[in-house]
Amino acid sequence: MNNAQKDKAFIWHPFTQTEGLKILPVIKHGKGALLYDENGKEYIDAISSWWVNIHGHANPYIAKKIALQAKKLEQVIFAGFTHQPAIELAERLVQKLPEGFSKIFFSDNGSTSVEVGIKMAIQYWHNLEKPKTKIIALTNAYHGDTFGAMAVGERGLFNRPFESLFFDVEFIDPTKPDEAKLKFEALAATNQIAAFIYEPLIQGSGGMIFYESQLLNELISISNCHSIICIADEVMTGFYRTGKFLASNHLQLSPDIVCLSKGLTGGFLPMGITTCKGFIFDAFTSTDKFKTFFHGHSYTANPLSCSAALASLDIIEKPNFDMLIKGIEQQHLKFLYLLKKLPQIENPRVLGTILAFEVKNEQNSSYFNNIRDLLYNKFIENGILLRPLGNTVYIMPPYIITKKQLKKVYNIILEVLSSL
Repeated sequence: MNNAQKDKAFIWHPFTQTEGLKILPVIKHGKGALLYDENGKEYIDAISSWWVNIHGHANPYIAKKIALQAKKLEQVIFAGFTHQPAIELAERLVQKLPEGFSKIFFSDNGSTSVEVGIKMAIQYWHNLEKPKTKIIALTNAYHGDTFGAMAVGERGLFNRPFESLFFDVEFIDPTKPDEAKLKFEALAATNQIAAFIYEPLIQGSGGMIFYESQLLNELISISNCHSIICIADEVMTGFYRTGKFLASNHLQLSPDIVCLSKGLTGGFLPMGITTCKGFIFDAFTSTDKFKTFFHGHSYTANPLSCSAALASLDIIEKPNFDMLIKGIEQQHLKFLYLLKKLPQIENPRVLGTILAFEVKNEQNSSYFNNIRDLLYNKFIENGILLRPLGNTVYIMPPYIITKKQLKKVYNIILEVLSSL
């Protein structure tokens, strides 16, 4: 920043280098898959504004439900009280979760939903007086920016200044299934593992890394044999991103804890949910106050956020909603066929509404690959919001994106790639 910049109010934007920061577009309003800046320029939001906006911007139905709730109850402490939107949301979510899930714990974002899941797993063993604290996670993982979530994430890129403060985590590489399974079996046999945490089938911020469901089924099976608690971070993959309500629904075996956020409220308001199977909750059911789960947030189960989530579920449960998901996947698969013919890209892949590929260049694949800024700026210039992860380009659009809009995204990608 120069002196003139320092004299002004300054917003510290996430994931943005502050030195030499340029003027950012000021978004005035949005509608559907489109965003409009103060100059009237139109952008297609092809990443659902960091994967949250599944029903489009300013969805009138969700907005109406929030407004109605705001006139009745905007906020109440959730310790010692409850309210109807939270009760209804819990009941409706449980109906959609795998068998055995019956308990819903509210927080306020994806990272805290993971934090809650980790604390549940560790305190579960503490309450049983069989203390275990070691966790198994995946290489290239990203689970959030709070300390527990950082500790189970890939060491280096996002959290190097804090690494000395993290707790003990063992990492396995899901892209090397045989090696990963052998290491996992050896760790499980030590009887020291409290939990196994994973992003099911797709590792998001690590580079949209796809890995095999067979491996994950085998790791969950090993975990079950050794009473290791399985935590599925479905913050990104939940709410039909992979073609099913949860990515875990693609598997034969289910986790013990599921973390939800992002698409939960349709992109309107912050909310996190950590849901667990009954046997975990039972370890906290006691007259001993020291077995209490001492975790809470000021905005836990905020009525407005609950109303947004309920409205989002209403939309999801409408007849033919699944056709939106299938339509995007079909368009992605047709585009995938074109991508496979391009010499400058590699590893094009699709699952549900997510499409990703790598752009070849002289640098190794990395979040800090310099081609990222070049690609991002060219996409923005052409009215497309895409945020490459280094040299990994991905599309994760709102479900209401039109065929014409999605085709435009594809065409701009092809134009940008041809100009490199």
